Amino acid sequence: MKPSDSINLNALPSLGELFAWLNAGKHLNRLAEPHLWAELTSERETYTTLFAALGYALRFDERGFAWFHVDEASANVSKTTRQFALVFMLLFEHQADLGRNLQRFGDWLVDRAMLEAIVSRNLALLQAEDMGELESVIKLMNLAASYGFVLQEPLGWRVLPAICRYLDRFEALARQDAADVRAEDAGAEADA
Repeated sequence: MKPSDSINLNALPSLGELFAWLNAGKHLNRLAEPHLWAELTSERETYTTLFAALGYALRFDERGFAWFHVDEASANVSKTTRQFALVFMLLFEHQADLGRNLQRFGDWLVDRAMLEAIVSRNLALLQAEDMGELESVIKLMNLAASYGFVLQEPLGWRVLPAICRYLDRFEALARQDAADVRAEDAGAEADA
């Protein structure tokens, strides 16, 4: 579809709901919102063009989620993003230490006991982000549910595909750290 083409809004029955969802900063996940996901993906080009004309950058990840990309974040969003990053990193680290496959995060049930273990093991890190109490981390997990990173269930939370945005970043940082260590080792060998 070219920007100059007209858009048949009748072909977009969930336009209002999709816009409200994405404009609230939420991630749309194929697992949690299958009917909205189906419409968004079937009319992907139309939605992308329409939202772009309205000033929004609709992004898709083929692992099953979409969001409005924002380049500049407010201070409040930055703090929340940092807190998400920390808790998600600690969650992945906890699961890795247990030998769990990190790509199978959708199988995990993040419950109160798991969060207690993460908080007790990483208290100093969490305190640095004003989350040194279990209830603060639980509150953040509930907020993560409203942004589409996890799905709240009666016994805890299920991790949704949108968390890949953080997992990808963690893996990139780990690769960069490994490359930096190799470069330092090579420099030390050259000096010797």
